[in-house]
Amino acid sequence: MTDFSAAATPITADTSGLLGTPLSALIARAPLCLPPDASIQMGAQAMRDARVSSVLLMQGAQLYGIVTDRDLRNRVVAQGLSPALPLRQIASTALHSLPPQASALDALTLMAQHNIHHVPVLDQARVLGIVTPRNVDARQSPSVVQLARGIHKAPDIATLAQLSAQVPALQQALVHGGAGAQGIGRIVTTVTDAITTRLIALAEQQLGPAPVPWVWVAAGSQARQEQTARTDQDNALVLADEYDPVQHGAYFADFARFVCDGLDACGYIHCPGEMMAMNAQWCQPLAQWRRYFRKWIDQPEPMALLHSSVFFDLRAVAGHTPLLTQLRQEELSRAQRSQLFLGHMVGNALTQRPPLNWLGNIRPLRGPAHAGCIDLKHSAIAPMVDLARIYALAGGLEAVNTQERLAQAGALAGGEVSAAAAQDLGDALAFIAAVRLVHQARQADAQQPPDNFLPLAKLSRFERLQLKQAFKLIQAQQAVLAKRYPISR
Repeated sequence: MTDFSAAATPITADTSGLLGTPLSALIARAPLCLPPDASIQMGAQAMRDARVSSVLLMQGAQLYGIVTDRDLRNRVVAQGLSPALPLRQIASTALHSLPPQASALDALTLMAQHNIHHVPVLDQARVLGIVTPRNVDARQSPSVVQLARGIHKAPDIATLAQLSAQVPALQQALVHGGAGAQGIGRIVTTVTDAITTRLIALAEQQLGPAPVPWVWVAAGSQARQEQTARTDQDNALVLADEYDPVQHGAYFADFARFVCDGLDACGYIHCPGEMMAMNAQWCQPLAQWRRYFRKWIDQPEPMALLHSSVFFDLRAVAGHTPLLTQLRQEELSRAQRSQLFLGHMVGNALTQRPPLNWLGNIRPLRGPAHAGCIDLKHSAIAPMVDLARIYALAGGLEAVNTQERLAQAGALAGGEVSAAAAQDLGDALAFIAAVRLVHQARQADAQQPPDNFLPLAKLSRFERLQLKQAFKLIQAQQAVLAKRYPISR
């Protein structure tokens, strides 16, 4: 097993940053707790005296809910409620919590996803404390929680565009703060999801409620939660089968156009291949999506394989998520049973090879634009994403994130990849993704537009050796699949 984690250290910034700190180390004090039947006035006085912004409601040893200073403003004062009423009447009871071993980055992501500022830390059922953005040290980066809150409140697309312009600086700060590539991908994608969700809400304000159930799905890197700042958009709409194109077509055309154009205004440019919900081909009822997947699986010609590489990476962002869940489960099962389809997917994946020459040394690009560079996206990261997708399809695994696919595939008895090889691939992906992010951060620091073309001269001999080992690992795993699926050749 090759250890890529040590090799990542010289090229990543400040790996001692707070973003990787476990929450158990960030809890400054025991939480303020009261019973649910305590009065609102008692809760407000206790929060004032303790100088905290929240109180946990406990029923014996069980966590019942939370009341924050925002709840006191919005649910008591603004509504004119009596302070003699019990706290349970204004408490939030659908709580989002984390275990003590979760990281500060996990907490920031959860806060941004759900527009919250207080995360209870639970060891099994035992409450250890509460983490807020202040615990994570706002000096680490522009606050992703504040950014997400601004997005949730944005009144129009122009405001969303101003907020989305902060994403490159956020990514830059996360890199310099020592966050890993997977964590950065999750944070950046969380912001994209928040922008998409807000655009959907604005569309519904303008157009009215949808006439039939729908689910907005992200594809590509957004679906895999592997985005970097500012990329093109890949998305689709799955509609309920009661959709009627005559009655409902105009609504969903306007709805999809509003959201896709809004994303474009926010820096997520229109997909060059038009794989977007505003393209009527990708705004269809469930029955039509089933027909699409069946055709792609049963007749895996080149365009079908391209579509499969995009649309087998889907994740619900908003709407009626069971529509997508049902579709994914059905088509994963169908793909897993088709050796013909899997063989062609392997063949399609083998078109992207790591840049090694016949001697096993790194082969840089020779063209005038990027001479002496390697394309980290298409020659390094994309082949590993393809491998993980094939492992997931062959194993019937529902994971979409590449690291999760590798971990689940490695744990699958009799699967396409051994546990050791899956671990090595995961480590190699983390290393290469970190190299890519730091390369882009250096470009941004130098006021250059970020790209994926890394000059080999920027790497130390040790880093170059690790990169070569990663490429050889990808090459070896591609060879294993080529032998297992001879139709791919």
